[in-house]
Amino acid sequence: MLVVHPTGAQYEISADSWTAVVTELGATLRSLQVGGRDVVNGFPADTSPSGGRGQQLIPWPNRIRDGRYEFDGKLQQLALTEPARHNASHGLARYVPWRLLDHQSESVTQEVTIYPQTGWPGILTARATYRVGPDGLTVTVEAVNRGTGRIPFGYGAHPYLTVGEDLVDEVSLEIPASSWLAVDDRLLPTELRSADGSEFDWRTARRVGSVTLDTAFTGLARGADGRWQVSIRLADRCTYLWGDESMRWTQVFTGGPYRNWGIAVEPMTCGPDAFNAGPTHDDLRALQPDEDFRCEWGIGVR
Repeated sequence: MLVVHPTGAQYEISADSWTAVVTELGATLRSLQVGGRDVVNGFPADTSPSGGRGQQLIPWPNRIRDGRYEFDGKLQQLALTEPARHNASHGLARYVPWRLLDHQSESVTQEVTIYPQTGWPGILTARATYRVGPDGLTVTVEAVNRGTGRIPFGYGAHPYLTVGEDLVDEVSLEIPASSWLAVDDRLLPTELRSADGSEFDWRTARRVGSVTLDTAFTGLARGADGRWQVSIRLADRCTYLWGDESMRWTQVFTGGPYRNWGIAVEPMTCGPDAFNAGPTHDDLRALQPDEDFRCEWGIGVR
């Protein structure tokens, strides 16, 4: 009997001491290792991802309030994929197969087209390339508006980083962000606040301990290469995630009651509920017909 994995075909890539597995379903990063040690907390081939683990979040990351937004004078109503909080969550491409375009020993490229559907008016083609090399994993995402009208657009990804901890409480966390997003009980934005002098100032690395984060950060300090880095450390291990200039936000999730999941560090082009007016709306992109978008993020160790 032919065995079909819950996430479809499994594409392994490797170079130097790095190995990754990306799945057909959702172009999801299922595993990433260096020297045989896990760098992300992934999931087995015979299971489905939970908690957004390793998934691509497109054409919006995070949440849309009530799944409802207005764009170009038309009210749109998305399916509520987070029913407990009455939100539309993490886009439309997580649970659909992405077409394989190219698979080399060190890279894999997949593509998906999102067609008009309830709450989504346009045609968007997205392409994701995962590549491993001496510096770790680089993910290049390209998207283009294939329709005849403008479309709203945001992008994010959802890996869980690990440094071999039993619980995230043991890990030291550093987030180079000057601002954080206050939210209500549905994790929807209320106000952008300064991190200065607050419990949400992680610009100096400190132990996570009992702190629970499910928080969006912005005002990210960047290096000379234009990239920001969020890092976690334990003993002699350090794993970091970086984002390029288009990644203006990151969501950090310490797992809540699931503190053995690793720490989710989610690079995002916009914050939660950016499709609606509010403190994150300015970072929403509106792609014109044939307009394309490109971004990069990656994971490394030191």
